[in-house]
Amino acid sequence: MNALVISQVDASRLDALSALSQHTFLETFADANTSADMARYLAENFNGERLAAELHDPGSTFFFAEQDGLVIGYLKLNTGSAQTEPMAGDSMEVERIYVVRARQGEGVGQALLDHAMAQARQQGIHEMWLGVWEHNPRAIAFYRRNGFEEFGDHVFMLGKDEQRDVLMRRRVGDDLI
Repeated sequence: MNALVISQVDASRLDALSALSQHTFLETFADANTSADMARYLAENFNGERLAAELHDPGSTFFFAEQDGLVIGYLKLNTGSAQTEPMAGDSMEVERIYVVRARQGEGVGQALLDHAMAQARQQGIHEMWLGVWEHNPRAIAFYRRNGFEEFGDHVFMLGKDEQRDVLMRRRVGDDLI
């Protein structure tokens, strides 16, 4: 197996981004939600028009994780007004980290999060934050292992279902023990 490559996504890869976004979201959440809510969310949030707008937003950046010619995960970072919640000071939101199920547990998610931290350091950002579904204990544990702590919550609409996301943050540059 060749090394994992993380590269910024541009508009020429919009179709791949849309397909991967839908695929990984379905793999992650379909079993715990209604098919109607999932279909509505996918149609509203991962269509070409919506993703193209996000790709062109100067405050949002997407990255693919690729190995052996296959896209196996992706990351979306937001700064400034592109963040899904207003935050005081300089901050960066990790809005999405998804890895295809067949490649989970291989360090791809960790590599994407490490890449996010490197991006924050390069931009002089001092705090990273994210929202994670309260019923996703594996993701919550992953972020806790990486130094994130809970600081609040917000509503996440999945179709017509109002869900709770736990908000977590950490300082950028803090060493983990």
